[in-house]
Amino acid sequence: MQYRKIPKTGEKLSALGFGCMRLPEKRGRIDEKRAKDQLFQAIEKGVNYFDTAMPYHMGASETFLGKVFEGPYRKKIKLATKLPPWYVNDSPDMDKLFAAQLANLKTGYIDYYLLHALNGESFKKMKELGALDFLSRLKSEGRIRNAGFSFHGRKKDFKKIVDAYDWEFCQIQYNYLDTENQAGKKGLEYAAGKELGVIIMEPLRGGNLGKKPPKKIQALWDQADVKREPVQWSLEWIWNHPEVTVVLSGMNDEAHIEQNIEMAGRAFPGTISPKDLEIVDEVEKVYLRLMKAGCTGCRYCMPCPSGVNIPACFEFYNNFHMFDDKINAGMFYLAGCGGLFSGKPALASQCEECGECEKVCPQNLPIMDLLKDVSLEFEGFKFRMMLKTAKVIFGFKRWNILRKQK
Repeated sequence: MQYRKIPKTGEKLSALGFGCMRLPEKRGRIDEKRAKDQLFQAIEKGVNYFDTAMPYHMGASETFLGKVFEGPYRKKIKLATKLPPWYVNDSPDMDKLFAAQLANLKTGYIDYYLLHALNGESFKKMKELGALDFLSRLKSEGRIRNAGFSFHGRKKDFKKIVDAYDWEFCQIQYNYLDTENQAGKKGLEYAAGKELGVIIMEPLRGGNLGKKPPKKIQALWDQADVKREPVQWSLEWIWNHPEVTVVLSGMNDEAHIEQNIEMAGRAFPGTISPKDLEIVDEVEKVYLRLMKAGCTGCRYCMPCPSGVNIPACFEFYNNFHMFDDKINAGMFYLAGCGGLFSGKPALASQCEECGECEKVCPQNLPIMDLLKDVSLEFEGFKFRMMLKTAKVIFGFKRWNILRKQK
């Protein structure tokens, strides 16, 4: 495993961090046995940075990690979690939330504590409520070791937040499609120049950059000096930046964990050739022309009051346009959002334009307009007939299965 230092403290963190927002699930809940084995697998191979937050897995991630890391493993890892500004209405709320997190995680301290998903407006609120003094107090009491923030906002606000406090680290979204988005490359360089450790989230942009690429993209990859799989291109390109400390990966497959660990051991700054870096730039341009919705699947927009599965709608919509997946995207939209399995439709057309999703979207997407586009793409007369037929077929199959059990 490769380790990189937090500049202000010299503490060494594994270049690969384990993001605990997308742990394996079974019947809609964390598959605890499999997830525990995966976490231990990563620790034994040298991963020491584990990132969670109160909202992950509908509030279950922190509690699960508390059970897993209680005991000898706690001393082997660096645990990161976050204070959610949207839960904070007054100063005492911060102490109450932090106490709940310590109880969830079954620990007396947090190694890396972040103000969650800041932008200009939420940082102003937290600053007025005394969040910076709160962090300083927790540090002086030894209840947090390092103070940081994660960011989803504009570049100008990012720099203001960096300059507002003596942070040890920050967490930003960065990949080869987001060099100009949010903090972007300039934000990465600015934070590193201020001696902050930089944790990278969404390196695969919601998983899309790890999928089989469109033919136009593959044709560019084929011209490279070194042949790489899509996920290798994404992660190794980020590790090529000396300003990066840790790359978080939302790993939930054993083979992917092994692959990512292997990459983290050899992907040092300067290992990608100038020619291959130019190819990455060309790939970015083609992807941005193809992508219709810049959704990363973070699910801050959920639950939708109207029942729309917003991230799923955008995933199928992007697949339709980006990955030459026109037939499967339509079928998966039918199954995933049509209510075939859950019995509860979650279609784009259900949007009532309340605007709640757009208030919390880290990407500042025009969600309501995009949902109209999704509905026009997938929900014509043919779709309605297919959905009606599919429901009849699935209803018959269910009846037949139950009849045989009598």
